[in-house]
Amino acid sequence: MDDSAINGRVRFVGGLVFDGSGAPSVPGEVVVRGDRIESVRAGTGGEPRPDDRVVDCRGATVMPGMIESHAHLTFPSAVGHLDPSFNPPMDVGFFRHMPSPDEHLAIAERNARILLDHGFTSAYSAGSLTPVPIEVRLRDRIAAGEVPGPRLRAASFERDNNPVRMGPSGPAPQATGPNAVREFVREQARLGFDSVKFLLSNDDVFLAGGSMVTQYSPDEAAAAGAEARESGVWLNCHAQSPDSIKLAVRNGFRSIYHCSYADADAIDLLEAHKDSVFLSPAVGIMWANVHEGAEFGIDEATAATMGSVASLDSMTRLYPELRKRGLRVLPGGDYGFPNNPIGRNARDLELFVSLFEHTPAEALRAATFYGGLLMDMPVGRLTPGHHADILVVRGDPTEDIALMQDPGNFLAIMQGGRFHKITESLPGGAR
Repeated sequence: MDDSAINGRVRFVGGLVFDGSGAPSVPGEVVVRGDRIESVRAGTGGEPRPDDRVVDCRGATVMPGMIESHAHLTFPSAVGHLDPSFNPPMDVGFFRHMPSPDEHLAIAERNARILLDHGFTSAYSAGSLTPVPIEVRLRDRIAAGEVPGPRLRAASFERDNNPVRMGPSGPAPQATGPNAVREFVREQARLGFDSVKFLLSNDDVFLAGGSMVTQYSPDEAAAAGAEARESGVWLNCHAQSPDSIKLAVRNGFRSIYHCSYADADAIDLLEAHKDSVFLSPAVGIMWANVHEGAEFGIDEATAATMGSVASLDSMTRLYPELRKRGLRVLPGGDYGFPNNPIGRNARDLELFVSLFEHTPAEALRAATFYGGLLMDMPVGRLTPGHHADILVVRGDPTEDIALMQDPGNFLAIMQGGRFHKITESLPGGAR
């Protein structure tokens, strides 16, 4: 990482500026001092100071770093590193040959670097793969500057509500009921996670018809919400059935994943709570299963059995309606499987445009401004005082959203005022 930027001012000039708010891109300049954005101006801006580093962004767009809302950095597959041994329901051999905690941390660190290389400067976890607090270690190592990666909100492994839990040593009993739920939340908070994940509904991948099976009672969901508030953590959930979605909203779950089969009552409830809930449909994995899984054993019939065909169809009808109602819907597509590896995350933005009726600017706003709100950090906007997490993108992604999928289009990636990447071809890039 280029540390020279952190010691003075950097001026991004000559390009378009997309500030993340959803306003159109306009010619302008962005000035960074230290690790924060100092100013954002339309037009040519002021005169440079003698010690300013000036980066000429002509032909490019300056925008906030993207935020991945459904990150699985402990999943094993990333671009250039595909691992078919974690490919439910085809193969879960990964769990029969588990890496040690240090080895798993190394995988997560690799994935974090790849995600940052692809323009994601922050990530909100949708759950760890195992109960080991790898993500807590990863989050802290990134924050300390020991390894490159997105700013991370770490999440626990996902709790189902089965009285028998599978583990490395075989099946073991698991307590259920409100007290057991409370203890799970307390335990994950003690381990240092920022959020705790629940499988409020089952899934067709695990059980035929599972997506419509709600796994928690109202008392259990209420216990989770109450304990999360007491323990100072957020709640996230996998929820597809209408009842599971309603449980999540009524009990203060922050981020709801999939939400595939929301009925009219659930949609109305979501709209009534649109200022406190975030939705991450994970359309990327459904698209990959339906259209890009054959190489890994997921043919059309298998995709249908997994529920991906029905879920994708339902999402394409549901999410345009949620968009119209002002719900905060964020890109984040369950990346980390061999047919949907980490690094392809920006494909979600194009799917938001082609399937969910977003404009490119709306999709970018979802990946930046909404992501910053989800993270509860000063990120996702180009505005004074926010972290200087900045991309310089060749061309104008508000006109061509597919530009975001090619890391070669990222002429510069800045995080916290430091250049993670800056190409020598960018005037002002060489230093």
